[in-house]
Amino acid sequence: MSMTDPIADMLTRIRNASSARHDKVDIPASRIKRSISQILKEEGFIRDYEFVKEGPQGTLRVYLKYGPNKEKVISGIRRISRPGLRVYVKRDDVPKVLGGLGVAILSTPRGIFSDRKARTEGLGGEVLAFVW
Repeated sequence: MSMTDPIADMLTRIRNASSARHDKVDIPASRIKRSISQILKEEGFIRDYEFVKEGPQGTLRVYLKYGPNKEKVISGIRRISRPGLRVYVKRDDVPKVLGGLGVAILSTPRGIFSDRKARTEGLGGEVLAFVW
């Protein structure tokens, strides 16, 4: 089975595991997915993540976060730029998700950044995903 969009696969696995109230989800690892997981952790959407060295590329184990009554922290997660339609923004047009309550994840020339960090660094780039 060939996968054309591994980032969309990662987001779907997180969305499905969160809906099923799983504690963790395993995702085939890559550097971009590790950077996305780091942003999700910094922004408070996941508890933690770890790289597990198994198989040829390894696995990224993402520990999901829930509220006190097992309510989901991630209420929505959407892939924006996809292989069939890339979405790029200039540094002045970096989007805000739900008026700043959510986070946009951007791929910039200097790495993967959240929308807030991209704005402070004065960077634009490809809009990978929205999380809220």
